[in-house]
Amino acid sequence: MREIIHWHFSEETGCPFWLEWMKEAGWDPKQEIQTYEDIVKFPHFQDEWLRDEKNERFVPNAFKFRPFNVFETGGTTGLPKQRVGWEDYKHDYEQFSDTLSDEFFPKGGNWIMVGPTGPRRLRLAVEHLANFRGGSCYHVDCDPRWVKKLIARKAFEEAERYQAHVMEQAVEIIKHRDIQCIFTTPRLLASIGERISISGHGIKGCFCGGTSMTPEYVRFLQEEVLEDKAQFVPTYGNTLMGLAVSISEELKQNQYSVTYYAP
Repeated sequence: MREIIHWHFSEETGCPFWLEWMKEAGWDPKQEIQTYEDIVKFPHFQDEWLRDEKNERFVPNAFKFRPFNVFETGGTTGLPKQRVGWEDYKHDYEQFSDTLSDEFFPKGGNWIMVGPTGPRRLRLAVEHLANFRGGSCYHVDCDPRWVKKLIARKAFEEAERYQAHVMEQAVEIIKHRDIQCIFTTPRLLASIGERISISGHGIKGCFCGGTSMTPEYVRFLQEEVLEDKAQFVPTYGNTLMGLAVSISEELKQNQYSVTYYAP
């Protein structure tokens, strides 16, 4: 921990934002943060900083000349927050790969991602996961910001048509390409299952995330949508905190109540 603090608050490696923050705060975290208990000396991080500050101010001096990725949050609580990144999504999903069953997520198997792409970290992360495990990844984009706007103005029929548009693309790829693994959200997974037998078209493993799920809904997805033939792997994560995973073998033992393990 002291090494991390020293890195972020040293002129040679720290970023302009935190170095200026340290000067304005009037104290040096390198000196005063020595234990985990000392972390409470920091104030709460302000969401507005990630909305209002230029991304370049968060680039560490150690990475000054390295191009960065820009990832955005979903924007469900206001204007989207942005953050910069380099290799963190690769590290997170390579670790996640170690938890996946080779039986249900076979090495060399192709993937399909049905969900939000665009500025999300998730889009690069899922493709990297597929590539890291030796497969390729197909993509079908779904824009939740647009769906949110449609629902807000009560354009429910238009929202249904948009969902059908997304489903048509996903189903065609699953039908006509060799796909063994899928990432999608719970609602989109159920919608695909209304149209085709997911396991019947060769999919063996489903990595699912994007929202919370009740035990009843988890049971429905595993037993009815996936017909208890493909493995269901619920996860919870976002652009800021990374990925928290579950253990599929625990689902039935825990009456389908999902426990997420922090990264």
